[in-house]
Amino acid sequence: MTITLYGIANCDTVKKARGWLDGLGIAYAFHDYKRGGVDPDKLARWIERLGWERVLNRSGTTFRKLAESDKADLDPAKAAAVMLANPSAIKRPIAEHGENGLLVGFDPTTWSTALR
Repeated sequence: MTITLYGIANCDTVKKARGWLDGLGIAYAFHDYKRGGVDPDKLARWIERLGWERVLNRSGTTFRKLAESDKADLDPAKAAAVMLANPSAIKRPIAEHGENGLLVGFDPTTWSTALR
């Protein structure tokens, strides 16, 4: 199974997920938003499958610091634009696995079930 983990290298939750994967010897590729940016088509697919509400991290510092006009009246297109302009506003980590598997955030129990 191919696993790609998306996030930011210095994010504590991403570090936990990577440590968990490494500890179990599960191979994965890591895509750092800060270095590699965000693929607009991939983000659109995540939003389509999960809803922008699950993909956008509204509790993080990046989102809280945005102008009120950027945070108001969100819909899928506006939320995608916010995340493309501010990759740190994307919930972390996101893991793509297998053909259609998609995990958002890190929960060892959920990940263990999905990745085994």
